[in-house]
Amino acid sequence: MNRVSVPTDPQGRIPENAAGGLLQIDLDALASNWRALREQAAGSETAAVVKADAYGTGIEQAVPALQRAGCGTFFVAHLSEAIRARAAAPGAAIYVLNGLLAGTGPAYADHDLRPVLGSSEEIEEWAGFCRAQGRRFKAAVHVDTGMNRLGLTVREGLVLKDRPELKDFEPALLMSHFVSAEESDNPLNRRQIEAFQAVRQTLPGLPASLANSSGIFLAAKPHFDLVRPGYALYGGNPTPDRDNPMRPVVGLKARIVQLRWIEPDETVGYNGRWTALERRRVATISVGYADGYPRSASNRGNSGETVLAGMALVAGHPCPFAGNVSMDLIAVDVTEVAGRVKRGDTVTLIGGTLTVDEVGRRAGTIGYEILTGLGPRYTRTYRGGEG
Repeated sequence: MNRVSVPTDPQGRIPENAAGGLLQIDLDALASNWRALREQAAGSETAAVVKADAYGTGIEQAVPALQRAGCGTFFVAHLSEAIRARAAAPGAAIYVLNGLLAGTGPAYADHDLRPVLGSSEEIEEWAGFCRAQGRRFKAAVHVDTGMNRLGLTVREGLVLKDRPELKDFEPALLMSHFVSAEESDNPLNRRQIEAFQAVRQTLPGLPASLANSSGIFLAAKPHFDLVRPGYALYGGNPTPDRDNPMRPVVGLKARIVQLRWIEPDETVGYNGRWTALERRRVATISVGYADGYPRSASNRGNSGETVLAGMALVAGHPCPFAGNVSMDLIAVDVTEVAGRVKRGDTVTLIGGTLTVDEVGRRAGTIGYEILTGLGPRYTRTYRGGEG
């Protein structure tokens, strides 16, 4: 039997002709966004949040690009991500936002990582580990000012200075997290700033951090000593009530694997949720929810109806999805450009007018979910990032 081998990239990447979708990541735009945020927060250190595989762009590629741009501090969610970030950025300060899991002190010490301590139990365990090692390892302390997920209460934060455990390790950062910074007029922003300032005043000299991407742009400028942008770095709009000041970082194209005519009253896709009211040309593209494209972007209207659903740019023209997004495939109504497309062409799923925010809106979700859901089946190409 003759076998056809698919050539593999030396780094294990998927060759373009072996994948249904092409994910394009602009590391120069990523670095440019970081510099723009640093300028916006002038006077404060600008870190980078690289959790969720650097919002789907790849820790191993994004972290070195950001470090070459000048970033010296990174935040991740999990210890496993921190270990990957450490390999990509020797010498950087790396914080783990989700806290100290029981018994993980040795791993933090081995890789020179910093837990974000958000409870009395975590503070006690980290202090005990440091005492046992005879070293004052660094950590951040998280005070909850309104999110009610992780962190010490404000009351606990106000008496933090009296805790003897703080002598056993080196507090390197005091931090909290905004609830609704993207809503610039939300009164909760001011209440959080005031609560955080009250705690900070009890710990003079300890660097402080509150602002996420949107927090950087608040009129109150709650930048403190360090800001922690995430979403904006990757092209998401941190100011949804204004134009997006960030450059797009991610582009996604999908390949057309088949074209067909759909006759009047025929349906498309699982459960027949979309009906052709007249003869329509439909392209099937080789991307689906197994690739991280949300099923919630399905178009369950009929041809010609205006509904909020997924869309692709086909030959530069916006074309609506037809029917349900399935695991590996999406049908797109390309009737308006029927004479300009053929099997093997690519269509744009993220790019141009289909920003990550717009794709999220059309799927009934947010751009964060679109970015962090980007799956491993795409061919990934990277542009720039050399500095």
